[in-house]
Amino acid sequence: MQLFLIGIGSGNPDHLTLQAVKAINAVDLILIPRKGAGKEDLADLRRDILAAVLTNPATKLVEFDLPVRDEAVADYAERVNLWHDAIAGVWAENIGGAEKVALLVWGDPSLYDSTLRIAARLSPAPQITVIPGITSIQALTAGHAIPLNELAEPVTITTGRQLRDHGFPMGVKACVVMLDGECSFQTLPQEGLHIWWAGYAGMAQEIRLSGALAETGPKIIAARAQARAEHGWIMDIYLLRRRHDNI
Repeated sequence: MQLFLIGIGSGNPDHLTLQAVKAINAVDLILIPRKGAGKEDLADLRRDILAAVLTNPATKLVEFDLPVRDEAVADYAERVNLWHDAIAGVWAENIGGAEKVALLVWGDPSLYDSTLRIAARLSPAPQITVIPGITSIQALTAGHAIPLNELAEPVTITTGRQLRDHGFPMGVKACVVMLDGECSFQTLPQEGLHIWWAGYAGMAQEIRLSGALAETGPKIIAARAQARAEHGWIMDIYLLRRRHDNI
């Protein structure tokens, strides 16, 4: 079985690459996960993308309910691994005898996404082809019209959990923070940091805020809460940079 993991960016059909469109139309089966009440938009966006670019009448679409992570398991790594095992099992049930199968992956399958780890659990092991997509990092910096890093400076990509537990990464002036449902920038010393934030980066409902963290942080928290209440979900990302004279 061939498994195509197709990066679809933020869900904006304009972000699809030509390679992604070709792959979508070359497979026998496309799996569409449903994430439950309050997150119907995520499946709808996949449906909208397919309605815009899928022209192969032989391609079958199969929707499935994504298993729920068992929050009763105390250890985080064990909790996630059990969840991934369950997802792989549901994939296998729905793939059946299809020879060419695709999953549309939010963002890019290579960056803070577990699709490749889940795919590795399938038996027999499929032949995997990854189609890269526009990441939320690209959408963030494009939306704010800023470079990711300063001249000759490195940048770290991390998570909200790491920022909360370990603080601003050592040895760098800038870090991108993903998967942060708790606005973990609140745990940092507020002075001397600048933030560029985007909710729904690259989508029609994108929200952008930027400025000194001490002043902009509370605005982000309020905007994020309001957007989540309105849509039932939010994906957001931000860049933090130590301030200097040319900011």
